[in-house]
Amino acid sequence: MAITDDARALQDQLIQWRHAFHQAPEIGLELPRTQEKVLAALDGLGLEISTGTDTTSVTAVLRGTAGVPAGDVGGADGAGERPAVLLRADMDALPVQERTGVEYTSRVDGAMHACGHDLHTAMLLGAATLLADSRHRIAGDVVFMFQPGEEGYDGASVMVREGVLDAAGRRVDAAFGMHVFSSMEPHGRFVTRPGVMMSASDGLFVRVLGAGGHGSAPHAAKDPVTVSAEMILALQTMVTRQFDMFDPTVLTVGRLAAGTKRNVIPDTAEFDATIRTFSETNRERMQTAIPRLLQGIAHAHGLDVEVTYLPEYPLTVTDTAETEFAESAIAELFDGRHSRLAQPLSGSEDFSRVLAEVPGSFVGLSAVPEDVDPRTSAFNHSPYATFDDAVLADGAAVYAQLALSRTALLATAPTDTSQSDSAQPAVR
Repeated sequence: MAITDDARALQDQLIQWRHAFHQAPEIGLELPRTQEKVLAALDGLGLEISTGTDTTSVTAVLRGTAGVPAGDVGGADGAGERPAVLLRADMDALPVQERTGVEYTSRVDGAMHACGHDLHTAMLLGAATLLADSRHRIAGDVVFMFQPGEEGYDGASVMVREGVLDAAGRRVDAAFGMHVFSSMEPHGRFVTRPGVMMSASDGLFVRVLGAGGHGSAPHAAKDPVTVSAEMILALQTMVTRQFDMFDPTVLTVGRLAAGTKRNVIPDTAEFDATIRTFSETNRERMQTAIPRLLQGIAHAHGLDVEVTYLPEYPLTVTDTAETEFAESAIAELFDGRHSRLAQPLSGSEDFSRVLAEVPGSFVGLSAVPEDVDPRTSAFNHSPYATFDDAVLADGAAVYAQLALSRTALLATAPTDTSQSDSAQPAVR
């Protein structure tokens, strides 16, 4: 029976898991109810399970038995010699009030699985179930990484620090993640991109220090509101005049706060921004260009400014050979349903932490309903974002196929050269 058929046989269970996660979303690094559900679903699969110390993560290791001598169940004793592949799903939700109207809508006020992490978790549970039933076909070990805190909490970094990449007894040879989309691509399409796939993300926090006064006499005060407005516009001009349009940067001010009453000039004004860059060169330049610009504007008006620039998630860079391998695995299961992204995505991901340590790739999957136009459907993070359950079995199958095929290829490799970007050719 093909892995896709086995996955489709799990579809009802996948939907139940997904809806349970969706109805009880949790935010950040502490997801106790989600962790409990994941542990319950993994119970009885014969995996080596551990939980995080600084976060409610779940790490599960499956010992494949292909090629293991009779009587040896493929325990950790031989882990240092056998291939290991990591599969990752993030589990956290967003502080968004759901407006989709689906029957399984969030029951938690102000929290929603608006980015599809409930699907990721259900699909990886499905893959764990499929692979546990096929351990006799797995020529190595599989690490399942169930991660909290992707949405701005850098949960991947916590799990890396706590040893997820070495959970099988040695550093994993390859790592794969998956992410669903509620727009952009037609239903069921998989997308990949070798090299830079997603932008780096940094945070900008600005506090303009003026001197308050009466709104009728701005000359007797130092107005931080107008200076803030000038700064915000100047930042957009800087992007277009100091940075190459073919190496883009994106700067969006998402919070602006000042004052208490329309005729009172406040002492201070604040604004926060997110910054997305697609090269390390521009990321480094931004960290010096922005404070220089804002300080110059403030001083020109006789005000002061406090600028905090916080590096957040690095560029998500996929390994070329591992991406080609993932593409071949997808094509083997779903011919004609894959394409390469022409440009990187301007979103950011803390799976970048994993890909900075080991070679791997990141796969996108469109969960846009079949009867919805992906060009106009609500984007991830929207309170109206909807994700189609129909893709759950396909995602679980791809996760499982990646582990099965990659461990098989690694087990037959003459030498351990998997850390090289081009050492392992794709399976065609």
